Amino acid sequence: MAKVGIVMGSDSDMPVMSKAADMLEKFGIEYEMKIISAHREPDVFFEYAKTAEEKGFKVIIAGAGMAAHLPGMCAAIFPMPVIGIPMHTTSLGGRDSLYSIVQMPSGIPVATVAINGGANAGILAAKILATSDGEILARLKAYTEEMKNQVVAKDEKLQEVGYKNYTK
Repeated sequence: MAKVGIVMGSDSDMPVMSKAADMLEKFGIEYEMKIISAHREPDVFFEYAKTAEEKGFKVIIAGAGMAAHLPGMCAAIFPMPVIGIPMHTTSLGGRDSLYSIVQMPSGIPVATVAINGGANAGILAAKILATSDGEILARLKAYTEEMKNQVVAKDEKLQEVGYKNYTK
């Protein structure tokens, strides 16, 4: 059963949202991904958000650009955590999306990651689920160790070749 719902308003969001899915797969977390427009098909959106809990979702990751209503509307309906991913936009570079998602009214919080922060949204969803799932927690700890080892390896290379030769 999918534990995380991933929803976006357009297929143009797929390159960012797929990074969230990739992280969930890395941690062995099942998810369902859908394209639903809160503005163009509100009845479909409301059904999705209203039934997410009974489908077994524990977290929803919602990506949106410009007016960015999808994450906030999910949070208004779905009783568990919603993570919003603001999409980069051509007009304001994603700041419009960021402000729309992060500035939710009191009582309707949306955890918000960076503009185009799909990978971090997936990691945050995993961390939320890890509070009650030891297997996911173990995978997260292994991932953290893997990141540390990558930095150590890069520093070792720098020390071997020296700064001026590192980028060659």
